[in-house]
Amino acid sequence: MAESFAFEIAGKVLEKLGSAAYETISLPWGVREEFEKLKLTLAAIRAVVLDAEQQRARSLELSLWLQRFKDACYHVEDLIDEFEIEALRRQVLKRGSTVRKVRHFFSGSNPLAFRFRMGYKIKKANEMLKEIAAEKAKFHLTEKHETNVIHRERETYSFVKTSSVIGRDEAKQHLINLLMNPTDGEDIPVLPIVGIGGIGKTTLAQLVFNEESVKSHFELRIWVCVTEDFDIKQLMIKIIKSATGMNCKDMNKEELHKVLQDCLNGKRFFMVLDDVWNEDKKKWSELKDLLCGGAQGSKIIVTTRIRKVATITGTIPPYDLEHLSYENCLSLFLKLAFKEGEEKQHDNLVRIGEGIVQKCKGVALAVKTLGSLLCSTRVQHDWELVRDSELWKLKQEENDILPALKLSYDHLPWYLKQCFAFCSVFPKDFEFSHLLLISLWMANGFLQSPYENEEPEDIGNRYMQELLSRSFFQQVDDDLFFPTLKMHDLVHDLALSVAQNEVNSCNHYSTGNVRHLWFDLSKQDASQLPNNLGCLQSLFLLNEDGKADSESLVAEVISRSKHLRVLHLANCSLEQLPNNIRYLKQLRCLNLGNNGNIKRLANSICNLQSLQTLSLGGCWGIEELPKDIRYLISLRSLMVTTKQTRLQENRISCLTSLRTLIFSECENLEKLFEDIQNLTALRELFIVECNNLVSLPQGLNYLTALEILVIFNCKKLDLTMEELELEKKEDGSLRKLAIGGVPKLESLPQWILLGSAKTLQRLTIGELENLSMLPTWFQHLTSLQTLEIGDCPKLSFLPEGLQHLTALKRLHIGECQKLSKRCIKETGEDWPKIAHVPDFYCDETDDK
Repeated sequence: MAESFAFEIAGKVLEKLGSAAYETISLPWGVREEFEKLKLTLAAIRAVVLDAEQQRARSLELSLWLQRFKDACYHVEDLIDEFEIEALRRQVLKRGSTVRKVRHFFSGSNPLAFRFRMGYKIKKANEMLKEIAAEKAKFHLTEKHETNVIHRERETYSFVKTSSVIGRDEAKQHLINLLMNPTDGEDIPVLPIVGIGGIGKTTLAQLVFNEESVKSHFELRIWVCVTEDFDIKQLMIKIIKSATGMNCKDMNKEELHKVLQDCLNGKRFFMVLDDVWNEDKKKWSELKDLLCGGAQGSKIIVTTRIRKVATITGTIPPYDLEHLSYENCLSLFLKLAFKEGEEKQHDNLVRIGEGIVQKCKGVALAVKTLGSLLCSTRVQHDWELVRDSELWKLKQEENDILPALKLSYDHLPWYLKQCFAFCSVFPKDFEFSHLLLISLWMANGFLQSPYENEEPEDIGNRYMQELLSRSFFQQVDDDLFFPTLKMHDLVHDLALSVAQNEVNSCNHYSTGNVRHLWFDLSKQDASQLPNNLGCLQSLFLLNEDGKADSESLVAEVISRSKHLRVLHLANCSLEQLPNNIRYLKQLRCLNLGNNGNIKRLANSICNLQSLQTLSLGGCWGIEELPKDIRYLISLRSLMVTTKQTRLQENRISCLTSLRTLIFSECENLEKLFEDIQNLTALRELFIVECNNLVSLPQGLNYLTALEILVIFNCKKLDLTMEELELEKKEDGSLRKLAIGGVPKLESLPQWILLGSAKTLQRLTIGELENLSMLPTWFQHLTSLQTLEIGDCPKLSFLPEGLQHLTALKRLHIGECQKLSKRCIKETGEDWPKIAHVPDFYCDETDDK
């Protein structure tokens, strides 16, 4: 099931080589002719790669040839990187008046030497590609230029053996109640059922469809398994066939429409549209318009894996199908693995079965897959093998769990496939923040956009939301500022299966060129490090127990991994970084989190012009930032933890490419640098757990690109100072604001929102023990969509004019006793101000 990605990777390299930006970079070095040869050879091989990928399972030699080609593409990408890095160096050389000092700092970048060195490397790359091209003839491959994936057709039907379904009685009754509820209006109510592949959406719909009360309530029941291309004509044919038994495949659309209208006319119908993938709202609207002839009370259920589909189709909030409980999973497993009563004779197998069920994590199809796999054997070793093996290594039939999940994967565009496969590097149950994930994708060059000026952080956020919507990720918490995600164990197994030979996660060793490696020294000995690290792009090294000499190990790995893009050394018990880190010219993400003994970063780190993300969170020992940090001209994200009372103002303020700046647990920090306004590109500012911070700089109000501001747990901070009451601006861009844990705050300061009244979409305020009122200017926040108020005990009423905020869709109030009483549904004094908000929650009343 492993994916090659060779076609897409080659396409990405060719796109880079053909870009105008690259032409500008490569032209001065006189290597254009050699690169043209490279492009032609690459394109010639790529033309047959799709055919090779489809045939590789039949031939080991062909599979190895594909791997060689993919490795060659990565190698060419590294060459392109070297030109980009050289261009960054030249930018640094042009900065400032101290050119001689800078040249000394970057000694070794002699232009003539660089030209000869790169000319030789390109020549060798050309020779390597020519060898690969010469070998392709023996495989008799055909040219193909489009990645049209032929999806496996999945056909479902309405029948279900009720006695074989366990643990869905409550969900079934909930849906039946919704179907029986009377409705007003002409629009047909549509209820989406959403969940991961294999969780039991179709089974639940079958249970409801065959319930006697449903049969008697509706005059007509229709079951349609929706094809993946959502062809309207084919759907009309299927609907008519299900409703009447007529086969109308030879009719045109006009004839089908008449038959369909006669079929539905005046009848109260119930329709299940099973397994919907269509995300085109126009197509959905066209189908729904064809169904409008039914009687009042008609209902539709849609099952889907994709939240966007639920949003498009649903008129009722989607029903998120929960995982089965462990007890129900065990009952289902025993029912499938044994004949009735037989389990009592095999206590040893039942104990092993309990461990097998745990790895299914509540997904019914996984339980069925493994239960069915073991029904024919009573050999204890066979059962232990299934319990102790990764699911992706076990044999799978067409309708088993991994092929079912693979169907979701096959629907992804290739750039999302690449991002998803990369996530297999994390161990199971690992929780990751969206900031971490996006920085890793960005460092590895996975983020691509059809829009010229789209920021990579925005692209990454879009990718993350897409994978979340399709159930590849689960959101662990509801924090929209620091959302934490994880992968279901079965989805992780899927990721491992498609990322073979690319990723080593924990003990999953591959034989190919490892590109992404997670290595935990508390669980593995340093001697177990793979030998093939020459192509390594991402290294996650952990040493929480301090058992190994992390510093010498990191130095050794760096010496063997010259192409690292990601170096994640959090919790490694480091006191200093090895000097050879300066040679990681392609390094884009460096995480040193929770290495509290590091006091200084070697100035050589400033030699890393490609560095985009630097995380020093939890590095309390940091006394100062490197003096030449201004040379990190690509740095976009910086996280700082320090025990110092002040920061070197002229060091952070010169990082003008910063988009994200985080001050976390800077417990002695009293003041931020005044010239923060120099950070003109800054979009996100987080100030968290800075309990001695007394004020914010005036320059904060001049950050016109700032979109997110979070101030949390700053006990001494005063936000109401008069000197911050600056003149009103109209060019603000603040979209999200969170203020909490600031006990001095009695009312929200207007200066924060100057110019952002029309842009602010989300406001969160909490743990403000002295906040007594919300300002009257609240009614001017015309773009506000989400308002969250928590633990503000003195807040006793909502401001006037809140009813005019028509964009407000979500209002949650918690631990505000006085305010909650005024917001009781229908009867509360403030209810008229918020009655228009569709998603309202108040813990005191528990009304939604």
